[in-house]
Amino acid sequence: MRKENKSGYRVVPDTNVIVSSELSKRQKSSNKEFIERWFNREFAILFSYDMKIEYAVKLREKGIPKEKVVEFLADLTRLGNNIVINYYHLQYYPEDADDICFVLCAENGNATHIVSYDKHLLHLNGKYKFKILKIIPFLNELREILR
Repeated sequence: MRKENKSGYRVVPDTNVIVSSELSKRQKSSNKEFIERWFNREFAILFSYDMKIEYAVKLREKGIPKEKVVEFLADLTRLGNNIVINYYHLQYYPEDADDICFVLCAENGNATHIVSYDKHLLHLNGKYKFKILKIIPFLNELREILR
């Protein structure tokens, strides 16, 4: 069964986007909006096994309660698209080895975007067929396409 996706966007969120959405105190933050728009099926989130582990570890390191982490991972499993990594060669590698799993997921999953605050990932924008954007430019593009 295909999951609904209003924009056609296939998005790989970096860990910092997920952690920021959980830590944000403002209900109208761009990070919370990102998650709300995903729940509203405005785009699909792609994830890999390695990304799920990374999310869980970083969320717990930042003090997010275990119950919230489990709830997020259940939502990700239910609503997201699990990408099996079949090929591991990348034309360009991020400087930070922790970021490789996001690029591999994007390449293997035919992503349209990686959303990140990480300069090591942002530096790769334009080198792949998918865009690598910070959250505000991504949300602006999404709002525009869904008008």
